[in-house]
Amino acid sequence: MTLKKLDANPSTLESVLEQLKSDETNRSKINFILFLADNDPTTGQSWCPDCVRAEPVIYKTLEESPEEVNLIRAYAGDRPTWRTPGHPWRVDPRFKLTGVPTLVRWDGDVVKGRLEDHQAHLPHLILPLLAPST
Repeated sequence: MTLKKLDANPSTLESVLEQLKSDETNRSKINFILFLADNDPTTGQSWCPDCVRAEPVIYKTLEESPEEVNLIRAYAGDRPTWRTPGHPWRVDPRFKLTGVPTLVRWDGDVVKGRLEDHQAHLPHLILPLLAPST
């Protein structure tokens, strides 16, 4: 059906999540957060090869879904920022990120499904995350 993309970073993610939660039209939609590496300004592409591989697959799979989907693209920063052990999303108990890309289904205020960096490019693993929540 439709895929709505919203962008966030460590300083704006909370406000984007709050915006989604407060908008009544989002109650019937499936919400995802895709944690990604920033684009390298010299190449215009992500510095993360796994992100480069996974992004188009994730977008295509979500766009082809019959469900209404919101996708927050949460950019973790440049390589040195992401590699910092104290990165906010590494230490956040909700996310506990260990790698990018990581795709999570976000329902209310909790993670309802998750694909790590080595799984996020596989459509047969993305599709079950689109199943209706119980």
